[in-house]
Order: sequence, then C-alpha cells, then structure tokens
Amino acid sequence: MNAIPTDQAMQHLRADEDDREYVELLLTAAEDSAAQFMNRRFYADLDLLGAAVLDGSAGPDPVLLNASIRAACLLILGSLYANREDSASGAAFSELPMGSRSLLTPYRIGWGI
Repeated sequence: MNAIPTDQAMQHLRADEDDREYVELLLTAAEDSAAQFMNRRFYADLDLLGAAVLDGSAGPDPVLLNASIRAACLLILGSLYANREDSASGAAFSELPMGSRSLLTPYRIGWGI
C-alpha cells in the first residue's frame, strides 16, 4: 500500500482512468526510490509507522510523510510517467529529478561518508 493515495497521483499526472494500474506501479516505484535515497522508510500516518516499528519492518529512523517527501515522490512519479524509456535522447538524465533530491536531502540519513 502506498503512502500517497492513487487518486492524488492520478490528479498530479492528469492521467486517464485507463492508466490507473500503471500509475499505481510507478507510484510504488517513486516512493521506493525516495525511501532508498533517504535511507529510511516513511509512513502516511502515525498508526502505520507505529505498527511497522512494532513488527520490526520500519528500519532505522522511520519518518512520517510530510509535504516535502510527498512533493518529491510526485516529482519522481511525474518523471517516470513522462519518460517511459530508460534514457532520453539528447537530454541529460539523472536517477532522481533535481527538485526531488532537494526536497529529500534534509531527511536523508547515513550518507556513507
């Protein structure tokens, strides 16, 4: 289950209802990508976070979904939706959109330095 509602993702993308299943796939990937960049999981509400801590699946320093993390995930989602191929011809390509990196960096832990 995604932290961001599919309906919000659909609205963000202005996607047709026919794309719902594909958007759900990309939303899961976008949220996973954000969590991997931050080296921590995030949860939609305190109840889900608490349950994950109790069952041991929360990992180190879990965080609640906030506006910055939500916006970053939607930026990643938009990039995945717009660029359905692995690379763009004639354009610079990075793993995460720069805007999402800027939004996620304050929440990143374990820089590996």
